[in-house]
Amino acid sequence: MSTGVPPVRLLDPTAAAEVDHAAGTILATYGTSATSAQLLGHVARSAADLSESVRRHLRPVDTDDGLFVLRGLTVDDIAVGPTPESWATAGDRGAAHDIAMLLLATVMGDPLAWEGQQEGRFVHNIVPAPGHEAEQTGASSDVLLSPHTEDAFHPGRAHLLMLGCVRNHDRVATTAASVRHVRLDEDDIAALTRPELPILPDDAYTNVWDPGERGAGRPPDVPTLWRSPDGLTLRFDPAYTPLEKATPGYRAAYGRLEAELARVSVAVSLEPGEVLVIDNDLVVHGRVPFKARYDGTDRWLKRASVRVPGRTTRPPAETAEHGYGQAAVEAYATRGAG
Repeated sequence: MSTGVPPVRLLDPTAAAEVDHAAGTILATYGTSATSAQLLGHVARSAADLSESVRRHLRPVDTDDGLFVLRGLTVDDIAVGPTPESWATAGDRGAAHDIAMLLLATVMGDPLAWEGQQEGRFVHNIVPAPGHEAEQTGASSDVLLSPHTEDAFHPGRAHLLMLGCVRNHDRVATTAASVRHVRLDEDDIAALTRPELPILPDDAYTNVWDPGERGAGRPPDVPTLWRSPDGLTLRFDPAYTPLEKATPGYRAAYGRLEAELARVSVAVSLEPGEVLVIDNDLVVHGRVPFKARYDGTDRWLKRASVRVPGRTTRPPAETAEHGYGQAAVEAYATRGAG
């Protein structure tokens, strides 16, 4: 795995202060980052008023790397308080950063929440949690978090994923790999564009139902790769894909894709205030193992998901998928979706 340098977009001090001021004003008005229709309306108005300087830095991902790091925002390590012991106890800790993430997400599209994850919040706290060290979720620490598409099981998954760093004393790296950098032959691409296997919901979700119990039949088979108008894209989560049920040829092609993604992977150690923006159709992301201390100083990220209105990069067949009963909620659904 490379430690390559990702594209960086640097907010100047004036632009960064503008975002901080807008977030602080909203927090002072509502006293919480827990979203309501009123708070979201205020966020939308404030995002629309952000300067062209801010908006230019939040233009679409425009390289085959499929990501960029937004730099320039700051975090006060003392004022933000200790790292929460789990997402469930985080509450409004770091609330100003939640709202800053919402503002940035709103410039890029529609922030997305899940009814079955982190109590429906639009901004998630990603922290290590005792008892979850070996899981394939954001609460793990002892194991490699396998590279994956965010919420790959669901047809309503985000187009963009935002990871904002609050604390990272140990420089724990997020891994990222773009499908646009892999080398696969046409036979492998042809195999992986066939819908042969389902992707199952990950363990971070509650109230996941079995399609058979609801009369929806077996889980839907989905393609791993497909060609969008601007190039190759992917939907990938090996930890929740029953590869043992695939044909030998498919497993071999999938294995070669895994190896290629590992070959082109980069490690991004975020600093406090930095925000990693990932195109979820191009890039798989994960995390290297680390040893959690649970002493208030562990790695702490804020995560936001964004759907881009009008974007049409996915197979039309996805619209018929049931999503295992998970409901995605868009902050500004009336703006349309692609």
